[in-house]
Amino acid sequence: MPHVLIIHEVEAYPAWKLIFDHAADIRKQAGEIRYQLLRHDRNANMIVHLSEWSSLEQARRFFESPELVDIRKQAGVKAPDFLYLHEIERGML
Repeated sequence: MPHVLIIHEVEAYPAWKLIFDHAADIRKQAGEIRYQLLRHDRNANMIVHLSEWSSLEQARRFFESPELVDIRKQAGVKAPDFLYLHEIERGML
């Protein structure tokens, strides 16, 4: 399963989350299947977004699109780091 891991700081989590939620439909149409949000234990504005995608090509196209660059600016995202990943194993202990 293709995954994308994004680590970024935002100006204000509540404002970012509102825009993130409003973008759910375009994320789904682009190929995002499910997501998980995490935040740093000492900085509520440091967000980790882990998501599963139908393909990494679709994810790259989406995250690198001019439309999403504008959305990130509106959401107050500071210098996001993207990792495009292929899952090799999953387990429970």
